[in-house]
Amino acid sequence: MSRVWFTSDLHIGHGLVAGLRGFASTGIHDDALATAWDATVVPEDTVWVLGDISAGGSTGQRNALAWIAQRNGTKHLVAGNHDGIHPHNRDAAKWAQAYAEPFGFVGSGARRRVNGTEVLLSHFPFDGDHTGISRYDQWRLRDCGVPVLHGHTHSARQLSHSATGTLQVHVGVDAHGLAPVSLDWVTKVIGE
Repeated sequence: MSRVWFTSDLHIGHGLVAGLRGFASTGIHDDALATAWDATVVPEDTVWVLGDISAGGSTGQRNALAWIAQRNGTKHLVAGNHDGIHPHNRDAAKWAQAYAEPFGFVGSGARRRVNGTEVLLSHFPFDGDHTGISRYDQWRLRDCGVPVLHGHTHSARQLSHSATGTLQVHVGVDAHGLAPVSLDWVTKVIGE
C-alpha cells in the first residue's frame, strides 16, 4: 500500500546548514538524510518536497537532484528560495529540464485535500522566517484561512498560527528528526 509523505529543507551539500544541524561535514549530513528517507519511504510512496533541496548554485543543485533521483518514491517539488527553478530566480526556466528529471511535478505552490480539509503546500509559511525578518513576501501564498504545509523556517516547532490564526504546519526536516512526515501525521494535527 502506498503512502504520502511531506518534507522540506533538505539542503543537500549545504555546509552552513549541515553545521547548524550538528554535522561535521556535508557528507555525514547528506548520508543521515538519506538514511532517514530510505528508512521511511518505499518505492510505491509519494513524497512532496516543499523546497530547498540544496544551497543553490549550479553544482550544488545538480548534486542534490542526483541525490533526490536515488531516493525511493515518486517525488513532487514545491520550489523554495534556494531552488533554481523557483520563479524568484530570473534564470528559473533554464532549470526546468533538470528539475523535471527526478520530480513528477514542479511548482511554486499546490493544494491537496487532507481528510476532507483543503490544505495548501508552500515552501513559505503565511508569515514567519528563520531570520527574524519577513522575506519573500511576494512569493508567499495569501492567507485565506486554509491551513498551509510549509518549510523555510528551520525551526523545531511543528505547528504555529499565522497572524490571523490560520494553522501553519512545518514539515521541514529540522522539526522531524531529518525524516519525511506522513500524511497520517498531517491528518492528525489538522484534525486537532
